[in-house]
Amino acid sequence: MKRSDFFYHLPEQLIAQEPMEPRDHSRMMLLNREKQEISHHIFHEIQNLIPSDTMLVVNDTKVFPARLHLKKVETDARIEVFLLKQMDPEAQTWRALIRPAKRVRTGTILTFPDKSTIRITAVLEAGIHVVRFESENPFELIHRYGETPLPPYIKRPTENPEDRERYQTVFAQKIGAVAAPTAGFHFTPKLLETLKKQGIPVSRITLTVGLGTFRPVKADDIRDHQMDTESYEISEDTATAIHNWKKNGGRILAVGTTSVRTLEGCYQKYGEIRPVRDETDIFIYPPYHFNVVDFMLTNFHLPESTLIMLASAFAGKDFVFEAYRQAVEATYRFYSYGDSMLIL
Repeated sequence: MKRSDFFYHLPEQLIAQEPMEPRDHSRMMLLNREKQEISHHIFHEIQNLIPSDTMLVVNDTKVFPARLHLKKVETDARIEVFLLKQMDPEAQTWRALIRPAKRVRTGTILTFPDKSTIRITAVLEAGIHVVRFESENPFELIHRYGETPLPPYIKRPTENPEDRERYQTVFAQKIGAVAAPTAGFHFTPKLLETLKKQGIPVSRITLTVGLGTFRPVKADDIRDHQMDTESYEISEDTATAIHNWKKNGGRILAVGTTSVRTLEGCYQKYGEIRPVRDETDIFIYPPYHFNVVDFMLTNFHLPESTLIMLASAFAGKDFVFEAYRQAVEATYRFYSYGDSMLIL
C-alpha cells in the first residue's frame, strides 16, 4: 500500500484544542466488524457495550514535562530542549531534540533560570543530540522548569497549568513518556470501578511512548517506513492474567495503539505474552494477523500516520475510512484531546 492510500481531509476546526470535561463525556463511535455497522455513543456507555468476557489492557506510562526552554551561556540565545529518552538510571544523560539545532554544537552549555546547566555531549542525527545534566537532581529541574509536551496541533502560546494533570490518563504511573497514550484519557476512576464490579478486569502494561510513534511516514511505499524502538514492560502478574484469560476463552480489549503494539510486539518476538522488559519497533499495517488483541479502543488519528494504518489493519481500511468520513460529517473531535473509536 502507498502512503497516499491513508490520506483524508480534516477541517482544522475539528482538531480538539481542549480536553472534554468530564473525561467520560466525550463521544465514542462504535465499529462492529462482524456486522460492518457504525453507531454513535457517549464514552461512559462503554460499560454497556463491551462483552462480559472482556479484559481491558491499559498503558500506565506517565508523561513528564519534557520540553525545556533554556539559554545558551555564551550568547543568551533561547534554545528549546525536548528530552526524548533517558540513557542512564540516574537520568543524567538523555537523547534530546534541540531547536534551533544550528545554534548548538558538541560542548555547548545551556542554562536554566537558577543557573543549573546541561551540556551538549554528542550530535546523533539531524536535530537529535545527547545532553548531560551537570547537577545531581535532573528530575527536580525537569519538573520545576519543564512544560507538558503537547502535540504541535494544540495551539497554545503557553502551557495551561491543568495540562499537567489532564494530559495524563487516570492510571498513569510510570514516568518516562513524551506523549500520552491518549485513548486512555476517556476513563475516570468511577467508570473503571463500575467495569470492575461488572467482572471486567483491567491489566496494566507499560510502553514508554516516544516521538517515533508519531514520526511522519515519508516513504511512498509504507513497507519502507522504519519505526523507532520504544521500551516496554509486561509484569509477571499481567502476563499470567492475560494468558489465563485467553486460555479460558476471554477476549482482550487493548486501550490505545500503544497497548496493541506492546502485546502484538511481544507475541511476535516470543510467541506468547510473557513477563519481560524489552523494546519493540513493530509496525502494523494492512494486512496483519492479530494474535492477542480482539478489540481496540483508539482516538481519531492524523492522515497518513502509522496509527491510522494500525487501525486500518485491525478493522479493515475501507471500514475505517468510512468511519472517518462519518466522523468528519458528524463533527467529532479529532486527535489527542478528541473523541474515541471502539472497534468490536
